[in-house]
Amino acid sequence: MKSIHFRIVSIGAALLLGVAVLFAQGMHHHGGPDGMFGHMLNYYAGALDLTSAQQDQIKAIWQKEKPTIKPLMQQMRQNRAAMDALVENGAFDEAKVQALATQHAQTEIALEVEHARMKSQMLQVLTADQKTKYQKLEAKHEERMESTCLLRRPRNNPTSLQ
Repeated sequence: MKSIHFRIVSIGAALLLGVAVLFAQGMHHHGGPDGMFGHMLNYYAGALDLTSAQQDQIKAIWQKEKPTIKPLMQQMRQNRAAMDALVENGAFDEAKVQALATQHAQTEIALEVEHARMKSQMLQVLTADQKTKYQKLEAKHEERMESTCLLRRPRNNPTSLQ
């Protein structure tokens, strides 16, 4: 059960980190110069009826946090490339894989902390009504993620995969 839970958490973290990579890389073809962040800000601006002042505050938070997130994302890419190289070379070295996995996990933790910090700051910009709308949007997103997740646990057998 612990390994299944770890896999589910890992997949969720990987999805979150994938979005963070898009943020950090600044994909210009997705939402302008701030990449995916700009696209998401536009979505939330409409969905939550953000004022231009609120949008400016959220952009400022992103600009402040981006220099911290970018090197962490670079480290994640380097860890993944190193792990792939170790696995693909044909000779499995468990000690090296363990060391890379540990480093990857530490970087992932640092990213989660930064994400939580940024989210907390951004939520402080919202009104009570906007926070309620945001919570509903997040709940719907979570439902979609659970219904499409490849690793779901049935209620009667928490250790099996569906």
